[in-house]
Amino acid sequence: MSKTPEKKITALVVDDEDLARLVLRELIQTHPEIEVLAECGNGFEAVKAVAEHKPNLIFLDVQMPRLSGFDVLELIGTDTAVIFVTAYDQYAMRAFEVHAVDYLLKPVGRDRFEAALERAKSRMGEKLPPAPDLAAAARPPKQFLERIVVRDGSRVTLIPVRKLDYAEAQDDYVALASEGKKHLKQQTIASLEACLDPEQFVRVHRSYVVNFEKVVRIEPYGKDSRLAILSDGARLPVSKAGYARLKILLDQRS
Repeated sequence: MSKTPEKKITALVVDDEDLARLVLRELIQTHPEIEVLAECGNGFEAVKAVAEHKPNLIFLDVQMPRLSGFDVLELIGTDTAVIFVTAYDQYAMRAFEVHAVDYLLKPVGRDRFEAALERAKSRMGEKLPPAPDLAAAARPPKQFLERIVVRDGSRVTLIPVRKLDYAEAQDDYVALASEGKKHLKQQTIASLEACLDPEQFVRVHRSYVVNFEKVVRIEPYGKDSRLAILSDGARLPVSKAGYARLKILLDQRS
């Protein structure tokens, strides 16, 4: 009786080090059921390659310039099985918190690689929690965002938090206003607010979080509401509760 051939697995290898990609390639070569569709030297290439190739499996480095492995996973979502590969074991717990199927520590050994691959095969096609929750899960405790990553197709934009003027809720998205432009990101305003430094960002309205540094004045508007006027001229509604939060920051800094 002939052996049933294993189902084909399409994969990406993502690492900014040539040698690390070579090691993974050699380990994968003994598995004819795996087809490596592309090798990527940074996170931007990875996001583009995922959109183009739609692989089943990604071997993903954590520490990469500009876009980390956690940033990549947030941008691509959780439909693809991911095995994190890194030289730093402090990322292990965070890797599992963001639903990686396994975690390989460099230098990668054959036995550990085989075990990770078996886990990945058993998890393939499994639906995992949505990507917007990954930003908070991947962030170390008590550390706030320093930048926000936004994906539009295969294009990725990095917004330094200090340059974020405000965020506006739009159903399950937020519109991020920065330097005269707006960027749409699939994330709730509540989850974004939780990632931002409360000493700098204030929820002034159920639909708006504002960078306190960008507020130049507060004007009355109606009976119980006000408007926050920003340095670029933007006018944001401020609820009664939002004004109370603003007052706390104003009092702290006076």
